[in-house]
Amino acid sequence: MEVIVKDNADQMSRSAATIVARVLNAKPNAVLGLATGSTPLGLYKELVRMHNDEGLDFSQVTTFNLDEYVGLTKKHPQSYHYFMHENLFKHINIPKQNIFIPSGTTDNYAAFCNWYEDQIKRSGGIDLQVLGIGSDGHIAFNEPSSSLGSRTRIKTLAKQTIDDNARFFDSPEQVPIYSITMGVGTILEARKILLLANGRAKAGAIAAAVEGPVTSMITASALQLHRDAMVILDRDAASSLKMLDYYEWIQAKMPDAP
Repeated sequence: MEVIVKDNADQMSRSAATIVARVLNAKPNAVLGLATGSTPLGLYKELVRMHNDEGLDFSQVTTFNLDEYVGLTKKHPQSYHYFMHENLFKHINIPKQNIFIPSGTTDNYAAFCNWYEDQIKRSGGIDLQVLGIGSDGHIAFNEPSSSLGSRTRIKTLAKQTIDDNARFFDSPEQVPIYSITMGVGTILEARKILLLANGRAKAGAIAAAVEGPVTSMITASALQLHRDAMVILDRDAASSLKMLDYYEWIQAKMPDAP
């Protein structure tokens, strides 16, 4: 796992956007796995800027989102459908038929989950998966104790996640209890993984994920098993890393590496 520390969240977002752009320039029909939440907002803003100012092309790109709240319609302001369209999709030239987001209102969740997994396979698999991390160390909505081999499925949200996400709703009671989410096993099949985190509130989760044992209690720790996972942090999110000096030493010496 490669760890890159930037001075602030804006630098983190620009660095992440550069990596996404490299993937698209090398493979114009790349398949991207995308995340929601406050952390990737800067990344999406920078990708929109690169599309408008530098011609970054999304016309052949396919995207798969990680998760969605069960019970929220696509037009609900807190749905991840709404989030993605408002913050990214309506600002770039991606074809609507190439956008895949889990449905929070399907009539048959089990069948939909199987279909979603099949669509990822039919697309050729995810080339680059963007992730955030929860304060309890979860990725997507794979809460603590989730199987590290799990696939797309319905998941009951932990109280900590509901409390953390309550800031986006008028009250904690409005936060859905269930989600539909890609599994940890699904995420680990991506060819490249990019996890972003900023803010001191994520420092403990990052330290556990990067330097702690691989455990289902911190589902992000499964990224230690991936052969091409990169973690980009601001200094606050990196503040609890025991080997921070070494990670920065690696980055400083990278240009001269044989």
